[in-house]
Amino acid sequence: MTGRVYLDYNATAPIRPEAEAAVLHALRTGGNPSSVHAAGRAARSIVEKAREQVAALVGARPADVVFTSGGTEANAIAIESAVLGAGARRLIVGATEHPSVLETAMATGRPLDVWPVDQDGRADLGWLKARLESWDSADGRPFAALMLANNETGVIQPVAEAAALVQAAGGWLHVDAVQAAGKLPIRIYELADTMAVSSHKLGGPSGAGALIANCGAELVRRTHGGGQEKGRRGGTENLSGIAGFGAAAEASLKELRTGDSAWRDAVAERLKQAGAVVLGESAPRLDQTLCIGAPGFSSELQVMALDLAAVMVSSGAACSSGKVKASHVIEAMGRPDLAACAIRVSGGWASTPDDWSRFADAWLEAHARHAARTRPLVEA
Repeated sequence: MTGRVYLDYNATAPIRPEAEAAVLHALRTGGNPSSVHAAGRAARSIVEKAREQVAALVGARPADVVFTSGGTEANAIAIESAVLGAGARRLIVGATEHPSVLETAMATGRPLDVWPVDQDGRADLGWLKARLESWDSADGRPFAALMLANNETGVIQPVAEAAALVQAAGGWLHVDAVQAAGKLPIRIYELADTMAVSSHKLGGPSGAGALIANCGAELVRRTHGGGQEKGRRGGTENLSGIAGFGAAAEASLKELRTGDSAWRDAVAERLKQAGAVVLGESAPRLDQTLCIGAPGFSSELQVMALDLAAVMVSSGAACSSGKVKASHVIEAMGRPDLAACAIRVSGGWASTPDDWSRFADAWLEAHARHAARTRPLVEA
């Protein structure tokens, strides 16, 4: 990406050298981890090393890590296990959750309570407390899903406080930690019954993720036909993907970089002077994530203008087949006026202050051109 600025780490982080090396080593090793011969044992060793690395990332026991194809599958296993295994007949889901959580919850056919957020995108704990106190036992064991950090705004949710409320009600809390893992210190057993993480957000390869399940969470197998992952997920393991995932997890844990917030906030001040709105500004956020709304300047036009300036960012979640559409996250925050006029800027392990500065320069130029084009229409 020489000559270009890549600030779309929340979509996919560039692969880390450690992960690339681990992938190549696994490809050269070959072998099926379920085979008992030498090549199979070597492959099994790679998988189990990665399991230890991923477990360390979130403070888990290696035995509690189930490898999946990514965060989406991990979220789905957790939700469907709560419904089919734990007997949840009604689900509580945060209003700003990732579509892989929201849509899976809806697909279960169970009644859904949407857990509201405040204007900064933080989940309303008072609402949760009241909802759990009024819980009908006929609805089975309470189940709630709350992400640790939002993929669009970077807003960090009060998961520990929510976990205490859900635990007191005898419930199951699932945490989507896909964006938070490697950026925040995590100890799963203090936060969740189940937790989803993903490789490519950390600088590992795409196509690998994990569900971490505490001992109180009974998982229901979705993929049948094999005894892999201790019978919890059938199918031959993605050896190279898992190896790269483990290496990226270990590298992320060593760094847990801080300091990006100073770069982010300096840029935010420049953009605010031009009329941009920083979404979630008053809430704790991931250091490397900035979500801005520009009234009257559509997300699509912003992304296109920046791309022409060799700066790559996203409009909301990059999980909709390249489509740019209004953000349900920003709508839930009470800003429907900005839902189609916001972009997400996200850095990571290889980002520099110059990347952020070049983004700001390009955005201000694009915004000025847009304002010049539209001003006569407004005045007319």
